[in-house]
Amino acid sequence: MNETTPSDTPQIDPAKIQALEQRLLSEQNMPLAIGAGAVAALIGAALWAVVTVSSNYQIGWMAVGVGILVGWMVRIAGKGVTKPFGIIGAVFALLGCLLGNLLSVYGFAANELHMSFFTAFSNLPFALVQNVFTENMSPMDFLFYGIAVFEGYKFSIRQLTAADLN
Repeated sequence: MNETTPSDTPQIDPAKIQALEQRLLSEQNMPLAIGAGAVAALIGAALWAVVTVSSNYQIGWMAVGVGILVGWMVRIAGKGVTKPFGIIGAVFALLGCLLGNLLSVYGFAANELHMSFFTAFSNLPFALVQNVFTENMSPMDFLFYGIAVFEGYKFSIRQLTAADLN
């Protein structure tokens, strides 16, 4: 029978844990996390629009990709271990999804009107594009947005590794 005794269990030094916690908190960088989240949301939105307009089909899984991209960038840049970093990731993931859908509407309008995307973007009234955007929303969009928000939150918070503990 394999019984463990208290001496077999690894002992965790509370002072080391406190020092690790202080080191990780001191490495956090909120401004970098926000900047990285914004850039990742813009990149994700642009990719979303390109894929959607090129395929002439909205692929809901693009939202998951946007959430993962945003969360990953927030975690790498911000090195956050606290909930505010997850919130940053969640918010920018949602913004990236919304912007991706909005840019897709401009892309479809540009194709329909035989003009460049940038011409459509600068000449079409935002209220018109917003109406088309909201008319084309479906419950499935909200499902994928929710997944993206979850992924953005989850991937934004730095997880402790064995290297951190040593």
